[in-house]
Formats: sequence, structure tokens, C-alpha cells
Amino acid sequence: MMGSGSGYTRSRITCSGPTSLPGTTVRVTLADRGMNQMMTGTAPMGGHMRLRTSERSVPAGQVSLLAVNRGWRTHELVVLPLDTGSTVGQLVPGADGRVNEADALGESSRSCGSDGGEGITSGATGWTTLTLSPGRYELVCNLKNHYATGMRALLVVT
Repeated sequence: MMGSGSGYTRSRITCSGPTSLPGTTVRVTLADRGMNQMMTGTAPMGGHMRLRTSERSVPAGQVSLLAVNRGWRTHELVVLPLDTGSTVGQLVPGADGRVNEADALGESSRSCGSDGGEGITSGATGWTTLTLSPGRYELVCNLKNHYATGMRALLVVT
């Protein structure tokens, strides 16, 4: 995780989200390294960012994703189904620095709130609850260049 000396930001949490969410809760940590609160604009290619989950596998049914932004940049969490034979990180970002999210099942991109919005700001928490069938899902931050810099993770639903 983001321990001392990791270089990853640990911004102060300004809102923590609900204490109880439906179904199985997966805590997702969004982070960036080598950045600070004075940085604005588009994330540079080659920057160090990450998306980590508290669980790698959950049972099918209601799954609540609680996304906590511990970095300085705004982030989001988008849930994409992962095709059989595909692995996390294989999607190719377009010219806009984002991957195709037309098949997205849901997202958490609202600071201190649920579902879609303009992004989860530094220190804020966002959440969403989805009903997921058995399968593999890629969790991504789909803001410009964030996927390409490592903001993706696998979630297996059994």
C-alpha cells in the first residue's frame, strides 16, 4: 500500500462516505506519486498513479465500491467488463488519453456522493452500488492519461 517512503500522496480525507453500503463493499484507493496540490491540468504521461482494491474477489450480487482519493489529482472509478482471455491493462487509450467506456456498468465519480459526477477530488470519497454477475471486471480511472499510468485493477466476481 502507500506506506512511508512510497512517494504516494496521502491527502487528508475530507469526507469518508457512508458507514454502511448494500452488498459486499470493496474499498478502492486512488493515488498519485510525485505530485502535489499545486499541480493542475492534465496528468503527464509516465506519471505514477495507482488504483488498489481491498478485495480481489467478491461473490456475485450487490457490490458497493467505495472509492477514496488519497492523491492530489482528481480521479474517478469506472467498472468495465473484462472479455474472456483479456487481461487488465490491455485497453488502448484513444487520442484523448482515455479508454472506451461505452460498455461501462457504472462509475463512482462524484465527490462525497454516489455514482456519476465530475470526478472525486483530493481527499474525497465517492461510491456506487452495482449488481454484478460472475465474471472478471477491470476497474479503471478514465481521466486523461490515468489508465496509461497504471490506474487499473482486476475484480473477480464468483
